[in-house]
Amino acid sequence: MSFSEQIPVIDIRRLEEDPAVVASLDDACAQWGFFQIIGHGIPDDVIGDTHAQMRAFFALPRDEKLAIERTEKNAWGYFDKELTKNTRDWKQIFDFGPDANDGDLAGSRAQWPANLPSFRPAIEAFYEACEHVSTRLLAGIVRALGMPSDYLNGAFNPRHTSFLRLNYYPACDDPADANAPAGTTSGHFGVNHHTDSGALTVLLQDDQPGLQVYRRGKWTLVEPRRDALVINVGDIVQVWSNDRYPAALHRVLANRHADRYSAPFFFNPAYDVDYAPLPSVVTETDQAHYRAINWGAFRAGRAAGDFADHGEEIQIAHFRTA
Repeated sequence: MSFSEQIPVIDIRRLEEDPAVVASLDDACAQWGFFQIIGHGIPDDVIGDTHAQMRAFFALPRDEKLAIERTEKNAWGYFDKELTKNTRDWKQIFDFGPDANDGDLAGSRAQWPANLPSFRPAIEAFYEACEHVSTRLLAGIVRALGMPSDYLNGAFNPRHTSFLRLNYYPACDDPADANAPAGTTSGHFGVNHHTDSGALTVLLQDDQPGLQVYRRGKWTLVEPRRDALVINVGDIVQVWSNDRYPAALHRVLANRHADRYSAPFFFNPAYDVDYAPLPSVVTETDQAHYRAINWGAFRAGRAAGDFADHGEEIQIAHFRTA
């Protein structure tokens, strides 16, 4: 695969000072919706501990994982029956996010494995590091869209609803073909095709490739880099940008011969936030493409669809103005 077919790689060390970095961010979001970042500043030991504890958790006996199983009333914990696009994924997950005292996910509380004392501090440290990286990236995206870098701070402060997911993709006897079209029913995917519902996703991959991005009529494999994190824009950024930054369709391949691990951090606003196209991207000739969407209600609808088959999955397309 040629370099031109790979997603962009951006060094963000000078994101706040160098307009050229913001321009690269703008181009990557508009052309791909996906990119990799280096110079992100997350210490190697934090990343190494995350990898180690992720593997240790999924190696636990199933009954120990089920002791902290996610439920319909608690969005945080272990789960092995995840649906995407109403189709079962070939994976196990662990989700961790803030306690929810109100809103549509009220009652969600973090759950931790009883016999892994190093697990919680490692996961919390990586969560905090991803939160910092996401805040920086969002400020750069807002600048690229023509607004002050702090314009959306109120949507995430003093509270936000971001969560960290650990993914384990066991080896699969019947994986779907890497060139299979979206919606194929032959074979299994680690995660079926979808866009992310939130603002930004920060992904830590292991060395085993599997993530694919759909662009220009074909699926492109995102090659892992040890020094990089993978970033993609979600549905909220697509709405804020009035479709300038489309949330890219992506999926994860299952693998016949190897296990795979990854840790996506989903950067999401407060539940009470209503999001709509930013003032800078709405003009007389290009009106707002979406009416305002409440994040709490949207997130609850997507979570319900992930947990069980409730019919058509909620999408931002349901809120288009035309």
